Amino acid sequence: MTIIIASYIMLLGLVLGSFFNVVGLRVPVGESLVHPPSRCPKCNTRLGARDLIPVFSYLLSGGKCRHCGAKVSPVYPLGEAATGLLFLWMYLELGLTLKGIAGLLLASLSVIITVADLNYMLIPNKVLLFFLPLFLVLVPWMGDGVLWDNLLGALSGGGILLLMALFGGMGMGDVKLFALLGWVVGWQGVILAFLIACALGAAVGGCLQLVGVIGKKQHVPFGPFLVTGTLLAVVYGSDIIGAYLSFIG
Repeated sequence: MTIIIASYIMLLGLVLGSFFNVVGLRVPVGESLVHPPSRCPKCNTRLGARDLIPVFSYLLSGGKCRHCGAKVSPVYPLGEAATGLLFLWMYLELGLTLKGIAGLLLASLSVIITVADLNYMLIPNKVLLFFLPLFLVLVPWMGDGVLWDNLLGALSGGGILLLMALFGGMGMGDVKLFALLGWVVGWQGVILAFLIACALGAAVGGCLQLVGVIGKKQHVPFGPFLVTGTLLAVVYGSDIIGAYLSFIG
């Protein structure tokens, strides 16, 4: 039964990932999610059902539009595959629980934010406002602890990045995003998520500089690292914090 449910969850993630790509690419530039329908940006041909199968359509077409031969951005299959794998990960680690549902919502938010931030260096307010009431309602029912911990997490997450934003090192979209994530994971989780995000950001940014993809003073979107750190904190936070306390104790 676990295999069947896991397969369904992953398939659901692949399908939703296609929609999340649209959200991440259209919302930041103020475009409608439903109009115009999916089309090839080169020849403007409307895509049919065979062109919209998550991941497989891209692979079968060789990454090209089957009408005009123009290259299709790898953002689409990567976003779909990432969502499917993240959904599967959340289910296997957290199960069909309230925390598992929160994990699926976080995975969804993560994909949208990553697509938007990597393409436009922008975290849309509309996306955050959509997820805000969902997390506001869900977190109190999760029963992980007192809500003061979550409130302190929101203040800590937003406060840390606000200080960085005041010195020009961060955008306000990152501040609002991390405040929302802090509400979900609490103050210990948000500190851990921040440390992981900084480590990942430094490692990836350093590698990109070494291979010449970006310059030394070029900004790298930080949103993807924030959501990655948060997902790791949600799944493994208790183990990591427990291991650290045991080490220093």
